[in-house]
Amino acid sequence: MANKVIAITGGFGFLGEFVVRSALGSGWTVIAIDRAEEPRESFPDGAHAMGGVDMTDAEAVADLFNGIVKEHGRLDALLNIAGGFRWETLEGGNLESWDFLYTINVKTAATACKMALPYLKAAPAGRIVNVGAAAALKAGEGMGAYTASKSGVMRLTEALAEELKSTNVTVNAVLPSIIDTPQNRADMPDTDPDIWVKPEDLASVMLFLASDAAKAVTGALVPVTGKV
Repeated sequence: MANKVIAITGGFGFLGEFVVRSALGSGWTVIAIDRAEEPRESFPDGAHAMGGVDMTDAEAVADLFNGIVKEHGRLDALLNIAGGFRWETLEGGNLESWDFLYTINVKTAATACKMALPYLKAAPAGRIVNVGAAAALKAGEGMGAYTASKSGVMRLTEALAEELKSTNVTVNAVLPSIIDTPQNRADMPDTDPDIWVKPEDLASVMLFLASDAAKAVTGALVPVTGKV
């Protein structure tokens, strides 16, 4: 894995930090990208932090990846973690949420993939790993806008995998259920978090899909659902 470069969007967030830490432990050169200006104090040493990035701004994202390759010489993998969640019913909610979640979940991933593609295709084995959602397989109450956007990520993954089958780039997605985060514990205090997906376990699956060992896997939507 020496000298391989991985870019992780949403790299300053709770899950992003776990993936950054796991990638560093696996020997990757790690570029963590985020809308936030600065990472939290818990951000692992050794990663390159790039804050203040609007992942929906195509020109800015193109410049970002160009700068990464100029500095590090290559780009081998892109992990798209950037995104968000809202729970609200259609009747009681705001239609703006549909635009908001489409933008931060689908458009960020599509923009990152498009602008990273020239560099991933130039790598010996390019990898793209997106984050969908197990809930998007069958939406529940209050989950319409969120699961519609995550379904978009899943369809993006499948379509791009087909588009790139003649190249060296694979495209896959993980479909997590509830992730064990401090926010989810606060929001669902009566639920046993032991049944949820541990962020370090989700990170392991994502990094497997980014590895050489996963060269025969593309267009896969991999459920990572813990014991839910």
